[in-house]
Amino acid sequence: MTTIDVRHAPSPRTRLRLTLRGRRALVAVAALPAVVAVSFAVLSGGGALASDEAGAPEGTFATVTVMSGDSLWTIAEEVAPNDDPRDVIDAIIRLNALGSGQLDAGQTLAIPAEYAVAS
Repeated sequence: MTTIDVRHAPSPRTRLRLTLRGRRALVAVAALPAVVAVSFAVLSGGGALASDEAGAPEGTFATVTVMSGDSLWTIAEEVAPNDDPRDVIDAIIRLNALGSGQLDAGQTLAIPAEYAVAS
């Protein structure tokens, strides 16, 4: 007679089934971090997206229209040929709150007055 050790036998796989109430609870738990983040942003004043601050004072920057083929490096070299382009690029990114270095033709960029004067 053969004996089977049931301690090592694989258990049958069952499919997880959630009731409507269980699905709602799962969605609520999954959405909780997003709700907390949005609530925090709204209660803290919304940061730069919804601030009561006025923009930069007039005369503290000039504007440049991006042409086809322009990059931040070429614009920096053009507006401030005697300065390090990396410093100029950093200032342009901060002033325009650019998330990346991606520019689109026709886009208007603000150039800090300290560099715009040199052009």
